[in-house]
Amino acid sequence: MTLRKVNISILVAAVVIFLLVLHHNFLGLSDLLKRELTDSNPLGLQPIDFIPAAPQRLTDERNDREISVVIAASDERLGGAIAAMNSIYRNTRSNVVFYIVTLNDTVDHLRLWLRNTALKNLRYHILNFDPRVLEGKVQVDPQKADSIKPLTFARFYLPNLVPHAEKAIYVDDDIIVQDDILELYNTPLKPGHAAAFSDDCDSTTNKVAVRGAGNQYNYIGFLDYKKETIRKLAMKANTCSFNPGVFVANLTEWKLQNITKQLEKWMTLNVAEELYSRTLSGSITTPPLLIVFYKQHSSIDPLWNVRHLGSNAGKRYSPQFVKAAKLLHWNGHFKPWGRTASYAEVWEKWYVPDPTEQPLPPGAPGDALTQVQWCSSKLHSSKGDSLCLCD
Repeated sequence: MTLRKVNISILVAAVVIFLLVLHHNFLGLSDLLKRELTDSNPLGLQPIDFIPAAPQRLTDERNDREISVVIAASDERLGGAIAAMNSIYRNTRSNVVFYIVTLNDTVDHLRLWLRNTALKNLRYHILNFDPRVLEGKVQVDPQKADSIKPLTFARFYLPNLVPHAEKAIYVDDDIIVQDDILELYNTPLKPGHAAAFSDDCDSTTNKVAVRGAGNQYNYIGFLDYKKETIRKLAMKANTCSFNPGVFVANLTEWKLQNITKQLEKWMTLNVAEELYSRTLSGSITTPPLLIVFYKQHSSIDPLWNVRHLGSNAGKRYSPQFVKAAKLLHWNGHFKPWGRTASYAEVWEKWYVPDPTEQPLPPGAPGDALTQVQWCSSKLHSSKGDSLCLCD
């Protein structure tokens, strides 16, 4: 009987020691993960701010699976990024974490907009993009001080922006999401493909709008086939292009294939040889992506990138089709915050007013004076690349 008691005592002691060791290891792992979240990224992409956890109530309501969404937020278009994030957040129960890429002079304004509005429960990182990363890789026009917009190249550096994720979504700031972003995140990518884009020849967008959008649906619209370097690639000029304003990336495959280095190679070659087509003035982000992902990308559902709302072609969409779209994209000259684009009222529904601005009179825009005030506010808050022309 005494021996049995001794054995039981030894067993209990062993269990206690095992639990203590397990607890110690768990705390060590927790500390490691916390350190990793605060590590700086290379290439001048430095984390500035992060909200690590939502309130318990929201945590209970939303799924645990983390979905990384990358978006660039320039000061002149900050209202667009805010509306895009709001539409994503409100239409999903998933655990979305935003990786907001911006420049140093925008950080304070962005932080105020997020903290002092209905977006205060968003989970996000704010990352500073150092323009020096682009030195020697883009051609700067000395006659135009703002000829290069550094943040348009943030998508080239996704693994550096989201270093611990295996998969991420990139979206432009001129989009509105009307469905659960989880569906886009779950887009299947074929083996060996580092990204999935929406083809410009897809049945949804091409049949309705592309004729009015210019020569933006094949490779010859973006690349200069008179250049020997391009001809040597043996890429068919009539190959359907794709839109890089919305895409899903397999970051593991991206790193394995050194996609970022490949993109930088073609950026540098263009500086030396001017390989991009002059047909689409100012399009310097899409060409290197088209080269690197030539016949090496998967496709996303066309309804997850309904495009050309920022051109006259967007007027061809019916209200029923716009309502059914999962993601609306105002690519083109006219932006919805200027109220000259098609279906700007849809964007307005998701816009969160800038807390640093004075509130406008109820019912704006109304009479002529109120319209001018409303336009002024939007240009100050969002400052799109289109003029705010009020009817």
